[in-house]
Amino acid sequence: MSQPPIPVSVLTGFLGSGKTTLLNGLLKQPLLANACVVINEFGEVGIDHLLVERSDENIIELSSGCLCCTIRGDLIDTLGDLLRRRDEGTVKAFDRIVIETTGLADPAPILHVLMADPLLVSRLRLEGVITVVDGVNGMATLDAHPEAVKQVAVADRVVLTKLDMLVGKEGEDMLFAIIGRVRKLAPGARLLTTHRGEATAERLFNMGLFDPAKKSLDVQGWLSLEAVEKSERAAHARQHHARHEHHGHHHHHDVSRHDAQIRSFAFTDKNPVSPQALELFFELLTSYHGPKLLRMKGIIKLSDDPGRPVVIHGVQHVLHPPVRLESWPDGREETRLVFIVKDIEKKAVEELFRAFSDPVTGGAGQTDKTLSLN
Repeated sequence: MSQPPIPVSVLTGFLGSGKTTLLNGLLKQPLLANACVVINEFGEVGIDHLLVERSDENIIELSSGCLCCTIRGDLIDTLGDLLRRRDEGTVKAFDRIVIETTGLADPAPILHVLMADPLLVSRLRLEGVITVVDGVNGMATLDAHPEAVKQVAVADRVVLTKLDMLVGKEGEDMLFAIIGRVRKLAPGARLLTTHRGEATAERLFNMGLFDPAKKSLDVQGWLSLEAVEKSERAAHARQHHARHEHHGHHHHHDVSRHDAQIRSFAFTDKNPVSPQALELFFELLTSYHGPKLLRMKGIIKLSDDPGRPVVIHGVQHVLHPPVRLESWPDGREETRLVFIVKDIEKKAVEELFRAFSDPVTGGAGQTDKTLSLN
């Protein structure tokens, strides 16, 4: 296809977090004037007051100019039908898709679809995940519901809502607590609030992921490597403090106890890795740890052409087809990888990767497999 791929964002957040209010406000903004919003048939988004006319049984046009499509059955079929109708001109030529999940949903299956289906991969590109968190009830929700923890952990943007309800010293303490917890769960995510209109479409979308039309990548904004590494150092400090307190017989309640299994980490490597070795690395990684790899993304230095890195991102056992850049976007010619995992130690992943990039051992690229690049 000669057309540039259409960016897709996933909007998620637990029940009652405020997705409805946020989305209705975003749909009135110019950036989403030509967007298509895909929601579940029994989703939470109240859009009746934006309705202009019904195009057919599951696609409606909103007063803002946006389209809204309800999922009937399979998401792949829904998106495929939307693209077909767009090509035929029977629906408005939308330039962006926003997929709104149900409040109880783990976003991973939706990300799988966007990364794995051949048709969708050729026509769409995953832009990122936006997660809405209730500033008042967020701590209790994260304590009680593992799905909510995953929603935050995989986010590229986190939006805190209902902050105007936090008043006095108690409200201030609650605000600091929820911000701290979100920072631990998603150190690479940009944190915004709905207070005073801060969470605008311009700030939530255009997340800096690879754009094939422009061959560009905002590495710093997309990977947020520095934020993840800072979070790692803080986690190590907390662990050291906890061990010290334990030996000193001081026991304190850990407010993030339900998040202990989920963590983010990052590492860099200046050595190039062969395409064959990288293929095998991902095969082994996903074979052993697939369900525990909540999200991974990075920019990788390959030995066949070190001046032209590849961009990768994946969810659990699904890896989006790697894409070759024309040059390093920021001049730093080194591999940078970020992982969001459950019950996996950084050492296990890092040592596995270094086994393939180590120039002394020559990596483990003695396989006949090849990495598919485009």
